[in-house]
Amino acid sequence: MNTTERDILVISESEKKRLTPAHFTVADASALIKKISTLLKKAKLRASCVPGGSYAKGTMIKDNFDIDLFVRFDHFAYKEKDISAILGAALKPLKPELVHGSRDYFQLKRKNILFEIIPVLKIDDHRQAQNVTDMSPLHVDYVKKKMTAKMADEVRLAKQFCKGAGVYGAESYIRGFSGHVLDLLIIFYGSFEQLLKQASVWGERVVIDVEHHWKDPLRSLNAAKTISPLVVVDPIQPDRNAAAAVSEERFEEFKSQAIAFLKKPSHDFFKVKKLSVKDLRKKAGKDWLLIVKAKPLKGKDDIVGTKILKVHEHFGKLLKKHEFNVLDSGWEYGPTCMLFYIVRKERFSDKRIAIGPPISERVDASRFVAKHKNVFNRDGRLFAMEKRKYKSPDKLLKDLFKEDHIKEKVKAISLS
Repeated sequence: MNTTERDILVISESEKKRLTPAHFTVADASALIKKISTLLKKAKLRASCVPGGSYAKGTMIKDNFDIDLFVRFDHFAYKEKDISAILGAALKPLKPELVHGSRDYFQLKRKNILFEIIPVLKIDDHRQAQNVTDMSPLHVDYVKKKMTAKMADEVRLAKQFCKGAGVYGAESYIRGFSGHVLDLLIIFYGSFEQLLKQASVWGERVVIDVEHHWKDPLRSLNAAKTISPLVVVDPIQPDRNAAAAVSEERFEEFKSQAIAFLKKPSHDFFKVKKLSVKDLRKKAGKDWLLIVKAKPLKGKDDIVGTKILKVHEHFGKLLKKHEFNVLDSGWEYGPTCMLFYIVRKERFSDKRIAIGPPISERVDASRFVAKHKNVFNRDGRLFAMEKRKYKSPDKLLKDLFKEDHIKEKVKAISLS
């Protein structure tokens, strides 16, 4: 064993101890499951409450997990009914918070632990599912059958590594590796180290079929499901790519971090890097640094987070449109989101040249001429000299904050 291999082993073992919950109050979850079961029985519902997610699989990370509880409704009795509304009525004594989603679910906080109570139909086959959440208990059962206690430690490592790399989560505003995908990758490769070794030599496209459902998954699956650079055939639902959410950017970042860790192992790879205003100011130097604070709307993280992402992208696009040179930008999701833009500091003249359409595009060209004065033609494209509206980016952003389509996407927004 060479020095690097020894370092990987030492760091991995140390991280496993750090990530594994030292003492988890199973009694809290068990008590709530029992209470919910009593309420379901009182309401005379053909439904049962069962643990789900990382809690059920034993892959939760210390001080950083929620607990999923699935309320499984009899498929034949409830397939045509609104099980969210039915569950909400039954849970009323607990006063849970309703969360809107593809199927509404509920949140409840007990002793600083967030419980998510999710209504699903009890199914035996993926073809019976009416909502993607109906599949979740089947995924849990599959992972529990395939995963050993040792492999659960490997999943924890993989999750924390992805969090450190900023590639964890399948939400639309992240487009990274979900916990389910990491479960399947560990089951397939056997360990965290083997996953990284394989990822370090992944090409542009990787196809994994854990249960060997297809001879050629790329031909067998719908083309729309194989756009992602990572294709992981879902063992429970063979016509689904479990990794469809993974973007090319997150895929490449994961590969890059895998290579870097294997070359020079460090605990730093498992640390979540939070945006630091101090570090951003240092990075910006004499250039403009714009820090935007935005409070997301109330709702499911996937939905409200995507709205913040659209706001961030819109600001970046408008800064460039007004000829500001954006050197770097980024954002971070949270109770209060931080968006930042580092813009080259320069002096602007009172006039700017507006770029119009080619003369050949007659309709757009006519509109441009009608909208601007001092229009001129250069190599078949229209241009116009106009008064510059913004000489500093902060004034542009303050005006953008007032736009209705921005107000619709955030609860509050301001320059910090």
